[in-house]
Amino acid sequence: MAATMKKSVAVEDVNVTFEDQQKINKFARNTNRMTELKEEIEAKKKSLQNLEDASDDLMMCEDDDLLIPYQIGDVFISHSQEETQEMLEAAKESLKEEIKSLQSRVSSIQEVLGDLKVQLYAKFGNNINLEADES
Repeated sequence: MAATMKKSVAVEDVNVTFEDQQKINKFARNTNRMTELKEEIEAKKKSLQNLEDASDDLMMCEDDDLLIPYQIGDVFISHSQEETQEMLEAAKESLKEEIKSLQSRVSSIQEVLGDLKVQLYAKFGNNINLEADES
């Protein structure tokens, strides 16, 4: 009796077509790309926080005649406090724009993933797991 119950609960045999495999591959590629973009966003947010901290420290500086070294590439160039503050603000704005752009790319990938999930779950049901492991 237990054997007959197991047969009724057995996994349905679903044929995977070439188009289905393409959708699964596209889902995997987009998931990986989204993970990479999120890591890049976090790195840029950390850099932005560092620039904001540097800007705050620079505002506390009382000596207006002090030349402040500012790194451009591999070289440090000394600038006045005002010039350095302007350069920091420009760098912060640039990073904010990059973060905004990356976040919009993540949003568009999430839309694609949502559509693919609907299509793949509709065909395969519980036979496919498209949820990310939160480990």
